[in-house]
Amino acid sequence: MAVPLVLLYTVAAGCCYYAMTIRPSGTWDKNAYAATSLLCFLTIAASTLALLLTVAPASVRRAMGRWWLVPPLVLIAVATVRWMLGS
Repeated sequence: MAVPLVLLYTVAAGCCYYAMTIRPSGTWDKNAYAATSLLCFLTIAASTLALLLTVAPASVRRAMGRWWLVPPLVLIAVATVRWMLGS
């Protein structure tokens, strides 16, 4: 179960990184704002999927520690803040 979660975390972290590094050239740069919004949405979607995979099956919850919940929650928080401030 760790392999799909790490892959989802990597995708979400990559999207979050690019969402944080995109800087619009000005208020007229609608493409940069749209890309930031899309990347934030993809970060939240991938992190939510990883979160659901972590908490869904009871057998996985017993085998995995609670620290597996931290990365998607942090990524969701960062992407949400960026989405709110970037729009």
